[in-house]
Amino acid sequence: MAPAKTKVTGKALVIVESPAKARTIGKFLGSGFDVEASIGHIRDLPSGKKEMPEELKKEPWARLGVNVDDLFQPVYIIPENKKAQVGKLKKLLKDADALYLATDEDREGEAISWHLQEILNPKVPVHRLVFHEITKEAIDSALKNTRKIDGGLVKAQETRRILDRLYGFEMSEFLWKKSLGRSAGRVQSVAVRMIVERERQRIAFVSAEYWDLLGEFQTNQKELLQAELVSVDGKPIPTGKDFDSTSGKIKSGNFLLLNKADCEQLRGRLEKASFKVSKIDVKPYTRQPAAPFTTSTLQQDANRKLGFTARKTMSTAQSLYENGFITYMRTDSTNLAAEAISAARDLVRSEYGNEYLPGSPRVYASKVKNAQEAHEAIRPAGHPFQLPQTVQSQLSGDEFKLFDMIWKRTIASQMSDSRGRMMTVTIDGGGAVFHVTGKTIDFPGFLRAYVEGSDDPQAELADQEKILPSVAQGDSLSCRKLESKMHSTQPPARFSEAALTRELERRGIGRPSTYASIIETIQARDYVFKKGNALIPTWPAFAMVRMMEEHFMELVDYEFTAQMEDLLDEISRGDAEYLTYLKNFYFGSNNQGLKNKLAIKIKEVDARAICTFPLGSPDSGENREPVAVRVGRYGPYIEQGDRKASVPNELPPDELTLEFAIELLSQSKVSDAPLGVDPDTGKPVFVKNGRFGAYVQLGTTDDEEKPKNASILKSMKPDEVTLEIALKLLSLPRTVGPHPTDQQPIVAANGRFGPYVKWGNETRSLPAEVSPLDVSLNYAVLLLAQPKARGRGKAAPKEPLKIFDKPSPVTGEPIKLLDGRYGPYLNDGVTNASLPKGLSAEELTFERALDLLADRAAKGPPSGAKKSRRKGFAKAPSTNAAAPKKSATKKSKKKPAGGASMS
Repeated sequence: MAPAKTKVTGKALVIVESPAKARTIGKFLGSGFDVEASIGHIRDLPSGKKEMPEELKKEPWARLGVNVDDLFQPVYIIPENKKAQVGKLKKLLKDADALYLATDEDREGEAISWHLQEILNPKVPVHRLVFHEITKEAIDSALKNTRKIDGGLVKAQETRRILDRLYGFEMSEFLWKKSLGRSAGRVQSVAVRMIVERERQRIAFVSAEYWDLLGEFQTNQKELLQAELVSVDGKPIPTGKDFDSTSGKIKSGNFLLLNKADCEQLRGRLEKASFKVSKIDVKPYTRQPAAPFTTSTLQQDANRKLGFTARKTMSTAQSLYENGFITYMRTDSTNLAAEAISAARDLVRSEYGNEYLPGSPRVYASKVKNAQEAHEAIRPAGHPFQLPQTVQSQLSGDEFKLFDMIWKRTIASQMSDSRGRMMTVTIDGGGAVFHVTGKTIDFPGFLRAYVEGSDDPQAELADQEKILPSVAQGDSLSCRKLESKMHSTQPPARFSEAALTRELERRGIGRPSTYASIIETIQARDYVFKKGNALIPTWPAFAMVRMMEEHFMELVDYEFTAQMEDLLDEISRGDAEYLTYLKNFYFGSNNQGLKNKLAIKIKEVDARAICTFPLGSPDSGENREPVAVRVGRYGPYIEQGDRKASVPNELPPDELTLEFAIELLSQSKVSDAPLGVDPDTGKPVFVKNGRFGAYVQLGTTDDEEKPKNASILKSMKPDEVTLEIALKLLSLPRTVGPHPTDQQPIVAANGRFGPYVKWGNETRSLPAEVSPLDVSLNYAVLLLAQPKARGRGKAAPKEPLKIFDKPSPVTGEPIKLLDGRYGPYLNDGVTNASLPKGLSAEELTFERALDLLADRAAKGPPSGAKKSRRKGFAKAPSTNAAAPKKSATKKSKKKPAGGASMS
């Protein structure tokens, strides 16, 4: 039963996650409510020991942020970039007579609401407000049916967060110590293993070649049809699936394997034969529409049809949801509400006609395992559904494409079946049998609205109609042409984002809402790179997976990982106890948990063996020593005795054959010859070609320290670089001398955009004819005295593409759309936010600009950038206001640092 409502005498405070969602909801709630955003999570585990409260930094578990010695109590802190927002929320709450927590209805959203309640400590009634679409009807209904925070969902989220922290921090530190990888994660490592396993299959793959004939036949009515040879003298012709992928040989069966000569001989024999139609098979078929979108299927079809990454799909869907165009986009459910079914059927009737409307509504069984997910599929919001063309002007290009796809999939899910006939014509002659198959669509049904995407281009072709000439059994056919066709078997296809998402979901690993971040993370960690649409593992991924499989197999076991998800579901329902599981995972019975196993394995693991991947030994030549790929501290390389060669960037592992490796070693023998030796360090100096051009290198990858590199100047050619020039390049940046006005040093350097000189905060680009290696002090002083030009030959500043009438409510500065080096971007005086692809200046509204700037600001400054505070945000004190007393570190039932856990 919903809690009793408190009469609103002033204003109620409603808190959601994002500013966009806040603005949309605010339009429906009116003046009686203040709607504000938390901007995601307001509290989390520390990122490391440096963020821990001072009194806890010396605890042995401080780096984890979880007190593993006292009931796995987490330490929660408010990140620096969230303290101002928390202060704002506390101030608004002082004037409110009710608090509505309206975060998303899933584990993360429930946890955000709980953390808000813990931090804000409200003295007014608190209501949990949940809805799955942002429409007036949905908001009004939610206000009438509020509930309390679901402790089960919060506990499941907290358990997942602690589990991921223990797994990630402990395993990542182990990998780092052994130089076996950059990081590990509960789901990310399993996803990498899948991709590596597929690449192993491709490496082991042996291609097979087979031949057949393609015949062109003419009917009595002079119509043509093409048919493929399927058997000769009773022996079937093999196809790709009949060959073993690791040996290239036919698996079994009495097949007739033809080579080119056999095909030519058979063709000569059949050219004299007579042919007739021996059999016609006609089979009717019925095809049903796919279910409405879930998070996973939306990501898959957006990748196949629109070329969107999982991250782009989710961010675009988030914008559509928050602005009231679609229902909640994180769901496992294929179910539609009664009003949605009614809206879809009305549109089928009006847009396509009664013949496309089935007699009764289609109902799709839900895949939801528990109450943590939204209870509807992803669909257009509201009732009736808005037509795509009527809202196109309100959406960016990408938003419209995704909305249009969701709309069509939803409508198609309530349409009639597609019906047709499959016809197979068998042609006999001269002991040979040919087949040709056609497809006739008698009634397109749901295909009028939507065709599901496929990872297989041939499957998409199969959906197309193919009408055969009119023939009857016994008809004679004349053979117009016979063509010999060579085929070769293909290795298993690499995973695309869509295929990996489908496989993870099929195995029950992770949550569909997390797949975007998983795919993004494994690329950011250099375990995987993309080539076209394919996900390709790197050699460091091979090393990490091998180590996990040989020493921590249970942590990358597919069933084990899927069972973790089931356990979290059980915790959310109250069917399992979280503490027992965490103890078993980390400590284990008889000290067989993660902690003790890591202590043992740190001594056992042979990193060199794990990082070595043999390619074989040459059969001929002077050097027949074995060749191997080695994964070193600074990247993979090929090794044969004393010879080494770098592995080219973005070379797929299955393309690094023994022959290619030997070729690279031969090239390296010439290119890796040192220019000479640095007299100061005794280390060799090389000229090398890298991903971003030629550079000089001091030392080798076998040194304890990472080799020092320096790009050669644009005016130089690699073959003209001498040892003297190389040493000068390696000495950059160099001090030219003191500036006469203040004696501060003037420095010459070679930067990202070319050579320059710097004095304090003043920089000037050097002309093309002046080198930073020998620029004089007098010239540098004269150059620095000149007015600063805008870069090397750059034009005057460009006029803004657009300036909004209203200033930023955060900074008070005008919001401008500017044309930048990498495309248009927004600026509010403090924050820069790139404009998404597909969103034009004309389509950009003031509200959308605020959303983009808020999202960018919430992520904090880019890596390596100086921190800045947005105007109006007070600097937060350095001490953690939510830090505990020292007694909290002792074994007790007291609350952990930064706030209580859901114990």
